[in-house]
Amino acid sequence: MVVIEMVLLLLLSLGVMLYFSRQALEDEARDDAEHALEGAEQHIDNILMTVEQTTYNVYQDLQWHLDQPDRMFTYCRNIVETYPYIVGCAVAFKPNYYPGRELFMAYVHRSGWKQGEAHLVSSGSFGDRPYTEQLWYTLPMSTGHACWTDPLPEEEDEGVTLSFCLPIIDSHAECVGVIVVDLPTSVLSKIVHATKPSPNSYCVLLSSNGSYIVHPNTDKLSKTATVWELVDAQEDQSAREAAEAVMSGEKGSTTFQLNQKNWYVFYKPFHHVASIDQPMNPLGWNAGMVYLKDDILGGYYTLVWMVLAITVAGILLFWLLCRMVIRRQMQPLRMLTRSAKRVAGGDYTQTVPVAQRDDEIGQLQDLFRRMQLSLAAKSTELEQLTNRLTKRSEELRKAYGNAQGSDRMKTTFLHYMTTQMTEPADLIERSVMKLCNNYDTLSPQEADFELGVIKEQSEKVLDLLDHMVEALKIEAEEAEKSVKERKEVSHE
Repeated sequence: MVVIEMVLLLLLSLGVMLYFSRQALEDEARDDAEHALEGAEQHIDNILMTVEQTTYNVYQDLQWHLDQPDRMFTYCRNIVETYPYIVGCAVAFKPNYYPGRELFMAYVHRSGWKQGEAHLVSSGSFGDRPYTEQLWYTLPMSTGHACWTDPLPEEEDEGVTLSFCLPIIDSHAECVGVIVVDLPTSVLSKIVHATKPSPNSYCVLLSSNGSYIVHPNTDKLSKTATVWELVDAQEDQSAREAAEAVMSGEKGSTTFQLNQKNWYVFYKPFHHVASIDQPMNPLGWNAGMVYLKDDILGGYYTLVWMVLAITVAGILLFWLLCRMVIRRQMQPLRMLTRSAKRVAGGDYTQTVPVAQRDDEIGQLQDLFRRMQLSLAAKSTELEQLTNRLTKRSEELRKAYGNAQGSDRMKTTFLHYMTTQMTEPADLIERSVMKLCNNYDTLSPQEADFELGVIKEQSEKVLDLLDHMVEALKIEAEEAEKSVKERKEVSHE
């Protein structure tokens, strides 16, 4: 009972402690994730601001030289050469802006940069479509606002880029062209993930359509893959629910399962601070910090198993110690139990040893020993008394037998005496009757004869009576002796 109560109390205490420990770890992980997410957001924002400010600085000089189309290549080259993580820059004008040129575009890009052998290439076109049909051109031209495009595939399949598009406004406040700078998503991801907070954590940045802007897996950045393609391939719906939560534009956290592993994602809308004086379209991006659940709770689970192992070992050790102590403490009681069984069976010979302890069990042992000794003494006395009673009973039985014999002898004696007295009594009666009835007619001789008969028969009766009295005296003495013996036996 003590062990069970201790186990219940210990399990309750451990449950409360582990519950609040888990809460504390999750709160700490949430704080760390928020700080890491804010740091990643700030890092990304700084890179975007650098690209924007660089582009805007060139744009301010470019406005003074709009009439020099060949100079546009110089601007593009300077931007690409100055900032190694910018892989391309283009300046495109609206059709027929320059006389004799229906379309004009100056484009300088870093070719082979993914293989580490980058070199600058100048071109007057981008892709297999006219630039007037491409998003990086049509969007700023239609809105007149600077913007960041969603990830777009780069030419020659060298990667996916983000494009910062800045409309070119001439002196008449008319939008006449676009300057665009390409930032590879893979380079941005490497910069962000260089400072990941835990071994398996990573930051993701999703565009408004779910495309990956920042992700540790370069395969997802080598093409315009979306988060919806990833979650649709999963059987567990938690991944889709997590993706919907991240794309909701709200701040929070959730869990999901991906590739047979459990993950946490802490998400928030990506807030970008524009560094230029021109209005910008909202980005609509969402950032998330993804943690492997074991990174957050792995140490907690290890601690739980260690605590459980220590608890089980401690409980077993405590149970063994309790069992040993209780068995040792209960040993005198078990000995008393055996002695009580022997006493109940009538065996008073084996005495209880003297107690070696002064507690209640020791006192009980001493009292039981005294009781056993007293019972043994009483048993001896009872045995002796039983023997004496048995002996007296035999004597009484013999005396009773003798008394019965005496009664029979007395009856026989009385019968004999009465028989002997019958004849003298009859003779006396006849003689008396004869004397009474024939007194006048009897002669003296006949009267003397009858008187002689009466005297003789009377003496016989007296002799018989003397014998009877003597026999009665002897019988009375024997009866008195027998009564005394009975009283003595009864008293004993």
